[in-house]
Amino acid sequence: MARFISLLKKSTGPLTAELIQTPGDFGLGKVPARLKPASTITSICGYCATGCQLKIHLDENGQAINLSPQAGYPVNQGMACPKGWQALDPLDAPDRGTTPLLRGADGNLHPIDWPTALDTFVSRFRAIQEAHGHEAAAFLSTGQTPLEEMAFLGCLWKFGMGFLHGDANTRQCMATAVTAYKQSFGFDAPPATYADFEESDVIVLVGSNLCIAHPILWQRIMRNRRSPKIIVIDPRSTETSQAATHHVQLKPKGDLALYYALAHCILRDGRIDPASIARSEGFDKFAEFVKDHTPESAVGKTGLPAEIIEALARDVSEPGKRVSWWWTMGINQSHEGVRAAQAIINLCLITGNIGKPGTGPNSVTGQCNAMGSRLFSNTTSLVGGHDFANADHRRKVAEGLGLPLDCIPKERSLAYDEILAAAERGEIKGLWVVATNPFHSWIDSGRLEALRDKLEFLVVQDMYPTTETARAADLFLPAAGWGEKSGTFINSERRIGTLKPVKKAPGQALSDFRIFRLLANAWGCGRLFEQWTDPESAFKLLRDLTADRPCDITGIESYDHLDQSGGIQWPYPISDCRLKIADSPQETRPADINRQSSISNRPSPERRLFEDGIYYTPSGKARILFSNPAPLPEPPCDDYPFLLLTGRGSSSQWHTQSRTAKSDILRKLAPAAAYIEIHPRDARRLGIASGQQVLIRSSRGEMTATAYLAPTVQPGNVFVPMHYPEVNRLTHPSFDPHSRQPNYKACAVSLTPL
Repeated sequence: MARFISLLKKSTGPLTAELIQTPGDFGLGKVPARLKPASTITSICGYCATGCQLKIHLDENGQAINLSPQAGYPVNQGMACPKGWQALDPLDAPDRGTTPLLRGADGNLHPIDWPTALDTFVSRFRAIQEAHGHEAAAFLSTGQTPLEEMAFLGCLWKFGMGFLHGDANTRQCMATAVTAYKQSFGFDAPPATYADFEESDVIVLVGSNLCIAHPILWQRIMRNRRSPKIIVIDPRSTETSQAATHHVQLKPKGDLALYYALAHCILRDGRIDPASIARSEGFDKFAEFVKDHTPESAVGKTGLPAEIIEALARDVSEPGKRVSWWWTMGINQSHEGVRAAQAIINLCLITGNIGKPGTGPNSVTGQCNAMGSRLFSNTTSLVGGHDFANADHRRKVAEGLGLPLDCIPKERSLAYDEILAAAERGEIKGLWVVATNPFHSWIDSGRLEALRDKLEFLVVQDMYPTTETARAADLFLPAAGWGEKSGTFINSERRIGTLKPVKKAPGQALSDFRIFRLLANAWGCGRLFEQWTDPESAFKLLRDLTADRPCDITGIESYDHLDQSGGIQWPYPISDCRLKIADSPQETRPADINRQSSISNRPSPERRLFEDGIYYTPSGKARILFSNPAPLPEPPCDDYPFLLLTGRGSSSQWHTQSRTAKSDILRKLAPAAAYIEIHPRDARRLGIASGQQVLIRSSRGEMTATAYLAPTVQPGNVFVPMHYPEVNRLTHPSFDPHSRQPNYKACAVSLTPL
């Protein structure tokens, strides 16, 4: 161990004392004491929010050499998708960031040491704060880092450094579901458990290509022994729709009109659950509202015959049948995604398909820790599921984290798009981007190049200095990635699981957690975070902060407890524990209770919400919310006659491919260059042959792609996978008014054969 520390010191050069910790801690998190040479260790996968557990095989030096899926874990049950099987590959990429980089007078990035990087970060951001105020800088973070790191970032930036604005790229994938749940249920509370895939009689997948986006969840459906009817609602003929029992191929963004027409039919025919309706607010107004939303009135908006709508209404409301609804980005990434998600929630409420096995309005989350970001990133919501505007919440957070009350701001942050708009206006001068790549992934991405010129200081903290965003940075901070640090993720079904360090980060790269500690000390606010010594210590602080919130996890004892339990779904308050705790004459805070690991403290492996019919609203009732469908922000026109759809391309591709493109195997499983799906009828009319290059234009930008002719898209529509850097030069900068989530899924384009 001493030799390892010596090697680390030699590899990193002169650093502050904070960089080298006690034996077993290399800025990666504590290496578990139970590790033995040539052994295995488990870790949750760091790609999507399915939350699969992987068994990582280690050599005699404790370094990962291979992995396999964990057989007994309740999520993946011995399965893994291609990304999971190759999860170690990105760690060995030749373009890993190994040293901090600073842009010099020659316009190029040059290696520097960590003390220089820290001093540059502090001096430049302090200058911005002193000249322009606490709203003149912002961070943009991710759903890819552990919740301990994202919480540390948000707390450091707002409570320690005194800035106000910060948001995460979960705004791009899950903000709509978050807002829909908050408004309808009183809290961001996805109700389902993955077991519901296997307990449903009718499974409705909306805007979700589950087969390739979440293949393990599709396998859970395949294990359903109830012979379920699988209905896919999607304008495109996806791999999932082709494997389903029914494909409802509606017009793009015809969802809301369809769901209101379904509600019309269900209420007209009396296929309702009075007890569930009694536990809801707003039903009478909703019933009056949908009277005019007949199947016939929805034909033009949905492109579906009235008889298809009638049949679907019967399928999703048949008495005695368990119906579950599952949606992903086809709903979320929309100009009216919140109301579409709530229309699904409403259908579940009026038919009683909630709080029971095989039911529920269930969002399938995108990133591995998007749920952790939603609860703990301290961006537009106060850390731990609290509210910045609530004085009691601010006091509780200050006391729980040992902070002065005046450190906690009363105002919420700007949302992601609002931060970028403020930067375009010159109001935000500094930006800190952590583990995300907005110069590729953000809607209408060409605008970010112009925005870059408005910024005085751009810091990018990432695994690779080669991403589109990192190449534009003034300062690059090299970060450890998944497999090189510890922490926890929360998956789509609210299950908290642990990730472990199984490799040393290269060169001077450090975990984000360690970088935040260094920056806290360099800024002069390190004393506020003295208890944040390592990820597990931070987890326990955050755990105790959730007391009495819907996401209460005070019953979780430790990382070991999570591992022994196969992960634990929130809520898991200490009152749910089956440990026998001695009676105490005075009230005892969760942090003070003698927590002893015990096999008896394992929660049941699957727990869904709202089984008691009580929601998180003040009245305890769910809210039925609705509004009339809005027109497309950018419909096709004479100059741009096609509607562009975007989405996942294959199970081996992930987001901007900053990691999956590092794997030789994953690259072989996906097209290297962009392609476009065109209906053969449209291709014939335009003289486009299969395999021909096509120029795709919108009013914002253009790109080329290889033509793939197939009736997977409807005439007048085209599809391009989102993973290629040119795609978001085309997309339209429109947003859901409630969630501020971008509308990636529909914009007007033209096609020209080359």
